[in-house]
Amino acid sequence: MGKWLAKIIFKIFGWSLDDHLKGSFNRCVMIAAPHTSNWDMIFARSAFYLMDIPVRFTVKKEWTRFPFGLFMNPLGAIAIDRSPKRPGEEKASMTDAMVDLFEHNKELVVLVAAEGTRSLRTKWRTGFYHIALKANVPIALGYLDYKNKIAGIGKVINPTGDMQKDMKEIMIFYKDIPAKYPDKYSIDQDYV
Repeated sequence: MGKWLAKIIFKIFGWSLDDHLKGSFNRCVMIAAPHTSNWDMIFARSAFYLMDIPVRFTVKKEWTRFPFGLFMNPLGAIAIDRSPKRPGEEKASMTDAMVDLFEHNKELVVLVAAEGTRSLRTKWRTGFYHIALKANVPIALGYLDYKNKIAGIGKVINPTGDMQKDMKEIMIFYKDIPAKYPDKYSIDQDYV
């Protein structure tokens, strides 16, 4: 998908872009929320093309190979390899594998659907927070406001290590963002 296709998608569906930060997003964990529909990927990916943010998302390494790689790689898929580095070692955790990606890539923006599913979930997966903290990168709060048809990045948070405080700030931002299917969306109730 290129910028021209992203412009067409935004025009046809009546979406606009909130690009008020206009920052350099070349190294961060990018949250994508709310996530209640398969359309989220299309609109979010289009928004990132229009903002010139080289966002990537993680998949199993098998999904970046032929034939799936023909579709997945141009969209920004990046392979996660959790296999042991040496015989007898345990396989890496997803958090450690993603931190390793940051250590080996000077520029990397990884898109994470923190809710973990398109179904209602009152507790988010917090791996994105641990990844950002361990990799020493910020967390960008990407969003899709379906009521007003606006896509953008609301703010950027540098994790402090005080997860309770930082997650509360993240939930305050996302609590009023309207999802495509509001009955399938909730912020993490542990941090309200």
